[in-house]
Amino acid sequence: MKAVVWEGPFDVRVADDVAMPRITEDRDAIVRVVRSAICGTDLHPYRGEIPSFTPGTVTGHEFTGVVVEAGPGAHGLSPGDRVLASDVIACGRCWYCARGWHYQCDRVGLFGYDTVVGTTAVAGGHAEFVRVPFADVVLSPIPDEVTDERALLIGDVLATGYSCATGGDITPGDTVAVVGCGPVGLLALESALLLGAGQVLAVDPLESRRALAASRGAVPVPTDGDLAERVREVTGGRGADVVLEAVGVDASLRTAIDIVRPRGTVCAAGAHASEGMPMPTGTLFGKELTLRFAVGDPISVREPLMALVSAGRLDPTFVVSHRMPLDKAVEGFRLFDEAAATKVVLTP
Repeated sequence: MKAVVWEGPFDVRVADDVAMPRITEDRDAIVRVVRSAICGTDLHPYRGEIPSFTPGTVTGHEFTGVVVEAGPGAHGLSPGDRVLASDVIACGRCWYCARGWHYQCDRVGLFGYDTVVGTTAVAGGHAEFVRVPFADVVLSPIPDEVTDERALLIGDVLATGYSCATGGDITPGDTVAVVGCGPVGLLALESALLLGAGQVLAVDPLESRRALAASRGAVPVPTDGDLAERVREVTGGRGADVVLEAVGVDASLRTAIDIVRPRGTVCAAGAHASEGMPMPTGTLFGKELTLRFAVGDPISVREPLMALVSAGRLDPTFVVSHRMPLDKAVEGFRLFDEAAATKVVLTP
């Protein structure tokens, strides 16, 4: 079959000789992919930031499709079902899953991410077909009235942005600042407005992303100059009530801490991997801040999000800037890496 494989830093290729997946466990399903997407998380191996990443890995953890085969333990699934995949692979039965903490599952995995998450590599969704472990938990139905593209974004970026916003404990009328207006930040922004934020500040160095955020009702805030002072100017001298951080680097987290008001909340949903950030405990303590991290858990939030999308109250597809065939995935990775694309959707 055709699939996108990672061969090294800045070297992804579309191969047409990748082995077809097959069912190996009772709860597996095989899905024919209809839509997939390139995620910011995919850029970490693309840029060579994960030294142990294995050449030949099929990439991609955001996809929708149609079930073509279901194992005997994949209850509730039948060939022909339209399904959304969660990016996280979880068993649904361990102590953590029983509490709805699927990213902490004893058998956790992530499609197309080698063994960076969990101990077992699972081929990703940038392919014509994919094997889905624990399919009765990982897959969920797509209603007839919801398009594949709208459903696709629930499986990761919308779930992450929404979880970031709910993790901020937003109350109606709050001023919410979003640091980083890529897909996750934009959907955190959209979620904050849905949760009743009175004002949302879009903090990003790229004018194009600030403009897109402004088109959704946010106040664009450039990052040059004294950013904290600029935020205080539009918040009565206090700072933002809640800051949602969606970049995943030390500097952006420090920015979030600097621009939140005393006794405010910072919720970080960027994919942080640093072990060396000096924690500004004096600032955190002195301002009495709440600092929270939210990975996002599609399995836990996909049902309410699908209901919002189905009802027309939320349409995440405004973040999609490029749609292209799987054959053009190499170009899609390049555009996304260069910040020339907001979100790239691939069609096999």
